[in-house]
Amino acid sequence: MDGYKLGAVETRFAELIWQHEPLTSGELVKLCEQELQWKKSTTYTVLKKLCEHGIFQNENGTVTSLLSQEDYNAVQSEKFVEDTFDGSLPAFLAAFTTRKALSEKDIAEIQRMIDRCGKE
Repeated sequence: MDGYKLGAVETRFAELIWQHEPLTSGELVKLCEQELQWKKSTTYTVLKKLCEHGIFQNENGTVTSLLSQEDYNAVQSEKFVEDTFDGSLPAFLAAFTTRKALSEKDIAEIQRMIDRCGKE
């Protein structure tokens, strides 16, 4: 993926693919018609654009992801921290926790992540 950020409508489209893949391009057209009220040409235009950005592929009429939803979200999160906090995760967490208290469950999960990273 080339760092492309999905817009709101593209995100909804991508979520449809992630939820239903693999699916034929014909199934995708029907799904987009039902869920997004799109015409066939709109579906193919957006699909082509997201394929060019390396998020999905349409091989022999079957649409699948090249990047999982989790991986896409991870890339976007990394880019946000890099662009906004100069790549500093501690700076991000400090900013995040000034307005939102962490629950005991959140703290325990973060500690597990830290412990796991220390072992790798």
